[in-house]
Amino acid sequence: MSGMAVTRELFDQVMVPNYAPAQVIPVRGQGARLWDQENREYIDFAGGIAVNCLGHCHPALVGVLKEQSEKLWHVSNVFTNEPALRLASKMVDATFADKAYFCNSGAEANEAAFKLARRYALDHYGEEKNQIIAFNQGFHGRTFFTVTVGGQAIYSDGFGPKPGQISHVDYNDIEALAAIMSQRTCAVVMEPLQGEGGVISPEPEYVKAVRELCDKHNALLIFDEVQTGVGRTGALFAYMDLGVTPDILTSAKSLGGGFPIGAMLTTSEIAKVLTPGTHGSTYGGNPLACAVAEAAFDMINTSAILHGVKEREAWFRDGIAAINEKYQCFEQVRGKGLLLGCVLNEQFKDRAKDFLQAALDEQLMVLVAGANVIRFAPSLVISHEDVTEGLARFERAVAKVVQG
Repeated sequence: MSGMAVTRELFDQVMVPNYAPAQVIPVRGQGARLWDQENREYIDFAGGIAVNCLGHCHPALVGVLKEQSEKLWHVSNVFTNEPALRLASKMVDATFADKAYFCNSGAEANEAAFKLARRYALDHYGEEKNQIIAFNQGFHGRTFFTVTVGGQAIYSDGFGPKPGQISHVDYNDIEALAAIMSQRTCAVVMEPLQGEGGVISPEPEYVKAVRELCDKHNALLIFDEVQTGVGRTGALFAYMDLGVTPDILTSAKSLGGGFPIGAMLTTSEIAKVLTPGTHGSTYGGNPLACAVAEAAFDMINTSAILHGVKEREAWFRDGIAAINEKYQCFEQVRGKGLLLGCVLNEQFKDRAKDFLQAALDEQLMVLVAGANVIRFAPSLVISHEDVTEGLARFERAVAKVVQG
């Protein structure tokens, strides 16, 4: 294998074609910078889609991974393990929750949350109470249950009959939600800031009204904080800035700083319906993932880092405003903390991909959130120098697209 030419062409030969990755193949990273096979250097404003919260190869995470890798990798859930117990303790201490469940991804965390909500309703109210309400343009993962709860039919169509009793309404439209809620509703599932759907913040009064409707109808409120959690918005979890507490919260992405891990958090009262055997995950809560996540969580759950996220948001907003003054291509910048979306105006409608490609040509990695939004989700500890240089590259990319 060592003599094999590992090129982008190889992807097309050996990989299932469900992705269309960039031509560039990154081979190493340090902080907010990445290098490709030709040793070209890129600035990373994508963060592995809001995952690399401490950048690439952060020494604290590398150190913990090396140390744990020489002790214990996997024991399955026939046993518990110390890193999992420490991480769970820290997460429940820092949040509304009493109990944690670990898995390997955001989709799995949401799958667990939805199964828990259904089981809780069944046990407490009977089988009529089974409706799950979610939001158009929402995104909750790619398992068949989570993708059906997600509010983008394009991702769930074409795989046969979908799980039933799932309804969707528009985000930020409280009348629409009130109109379809009843005692049959078992849960309302929402992102406290829609990520994939276009980086859309909730109205503060709306979130409170959603909580009130859930209380009125004995429905559980599930916050999908897979993208917003672990410092991304400048709070440890986004719910903390909204003055509303969910019943169930899911976390992944930044939680492991790049190592795959997911978590579902809830109260003791709700958790007790998941008795032994009702749900599980072979790898969930494995010592490697939990050791790395514990180190990341310890670093991010500090006022210095969380305050730094808000400071960095201002660097980005100021820089983008200056670029937009010259090139007039964004109608607004949405989002919070280091989950930001530049919304293209009418003139550049549906051209987010062109901006992404132009940025890559300038050795800057960005994301999109739909056809109209350029999304930034960089490291939470990115330096001022890297933001400045990245925005200079972004400006050159914008200039190329605008000037055709």
